[in-house]
Amino acid sequence: MSIWDKLWGRRAPTSRQMARERLQLVLVHDRTRISPQLLQTLKNEIIEVISRHVDIDREGVEVTFTQSQRQSRLVADIPLQGGRSKSAG
Repeated sequence: MSIWDKLWGRRAPTSRQMARERLQLVLVHDRTRISPQLLQTLKNEIIEVISRHVDIDREGVEVTFTQSQRQSRLVADIPLQGGRSKSAG
């Protein structure tokens, strides 16, 4: 972030915003097919971002992509450990 961004009140994007933008780009770019490698990359990045905020069972995470004639759907099933949030910091 440059000094000009700070002066004009612009803030660096949050992890959530960056992950959302990445996901939107992927879905817009390739609405018909997502390779297994890309799906694994998405899964790893989702795990990384979410684990910063809550304790999750990394081994139990499942990410799937489905498509019908009307919609495409990326579903992440992320089991939480103990249901507690990590402290802010």
